[in-house]
Amino acid sequence: MNKVTPFLMFNDQLEAAIAFYTTTFPNSEVRNVARTGTDGPINAAEFTVGGQHFMGYNAGSPYFSFSEGVSFYVDCADQDEVDEYWEKFVNAGATPTQCGWIKDPFGLSWQIVPRRFAELIRDTDPRKVKAVMEAMMTMVKLDVAELERAYKEA
Repeated sequence: MNKVTPFLMFNDQLEAAIAFYTTTFPNSEVRNVARTGTDGPINAAEFTVGGQHFMGYNAGSPYFSFSEGVSFYVDCADQDEVDEYWEKFVNAGATPTQCGWIKDPFGLSWQIVPRRFAELIRDTDPRKVKAVMEAMMTMVKLDVAELERAYKEA
C-alpha cells in the first residue's frame, strides 16, 4: 500500500462506482473487497484506477458527500482521448459542469484535460496564457482546436 491513499466514502454506491472506474480507465483493477455477509453488497474495497490506488467504503449515510474541493485530474494525450472519456462519463450519467469538469453519477468531480492545455498555459507570454484561460472559461468540454485558436490569435 502507498503511504498516502485516497479514501472515498460513498453512501451506498461503492460497488457501482468501482465497476465504472475500473472499466473506464486502463491500468485499473479491484484488489480486495469486504462484503456484508456472503452475498451481500461490498462495504469496503481497495482498488486501482488508472494506476492510482484507492480505498473505498459504503458509509450508509448521506452525511458523507463529495464536493468540488477535491477532484480527479485526467491527463489526456489529445482531443480524441478527451472525447473518449467525456463520452464514457456522460453515458454513465455524469453531469458536465464547466472548464473540462464533469461530476460522475456518484458525486465525484473529474477534470478531463488535454495535455496541450497545460502546455499552452505554461507559455511565457502572459497575453497568450490569458487568451487560453479566457477561452477555457467559456467551455464545458475542453476543445483543443479552440484553445489553440485563442493562443494563436493573442
